[in-house]
Amino acid sequence: MGNPSGEPPEPDDAERRRRERDTEPIPRVRPDDGPGFGDGPAYADGPSYSDGPSYSGDAGYATGRARSGRTWEADPDAFERPEISEEELAGLRVDASGMPLGPRRVLPLEDEPTPLVARYLFPTERYRGEWKRHKISLATPLLVGLAATFILGYLSGFLALQGGGGLTTVAVLVWVGIMGWTAWKVADWFFDRFILTNKRVMVVNGIITRRVAMMPLLRVTDMKYEQSPLGRTLNYGTFVLESAGQEQALREVKYLPNPNELYLRVVEEMYEPQAVEARLGKEEDEAKADDGA
Repeated sequence: MGNPSGEPPEPDDAERRRRERDTEPIPRVRPDDGPGFGDGPAYADGPSYSDGPSYSGDAGYATGRARSGRTWEADPDAFERPEISEEELAGLRVDASGMPLGPRRVLPLEDEPTPLVARYLFPTERYRGEWKRHKISLATPLLVGLAATFILGYLSGFLALQGGGGLTTVAVLVWVGIMGWTAWKVADWFFDRFILTNKRVMVVNGIITRRVAMMPLLRVTDMKYEQSPLGRTLNYGTFVLESAGQEQALREVKYLPNPNELYLRVVEEMYEPQAVEARLGKEEDEAKADDGA
């Protein structure tokens, strides 16, 4: 018989339970549920779909996700991570302009001062390094000596052919004097040193008359360095140090090599002396470990 009211009949209990079961949300797999889904068959016992080629481009990520059912956001430690060396990471670092930044090259710290410098250090200060001026500072005397050799050599030969014996002798003596002046400048460059300790910066120069200028790091109020286009090409610069706004004997130091690295070395010694001591202590421990091995 039909339903005279036109309303659908009430479903029986079995039909209602079937519909409720079919519309239940599918439960998510938790890490502690194991490889199977509840009480049903364990799907992990069959062939693993991640054993084939990985379409995600990361085999470790696909394998970890298929086997454990975990996500990267929920448990990042469950996935394999690629090994990236420090050199590879250095190529990924960029500065504010987007240019890549490589590992900063730090000049090695000398262990002991040379005998030329050791006499000017007192026992309680720690030696950090000494530097000669850049060889570009020898350009002028070397060019003068080279030019004098060619010019006076040609002149003395010409005068000898003309019978001017006295003038030839004068030309030779002038050449000897210029070459002596050139040798003096080279020797002065060799004995000229810029010195850094944990307490002060120093400049020692002079062959016969020695001149020692120093400035305590605690008194340095401003420090900068300047590089000309040629200085940037050849890697040298001029340091300018100021103390309490007064003119100092050590205010301007020209032709210092590796100015950026040297600038960072001095600034670190001024503001982070503990970091310098910690790095030196670590290097000493590594050296002892290598010697023991």
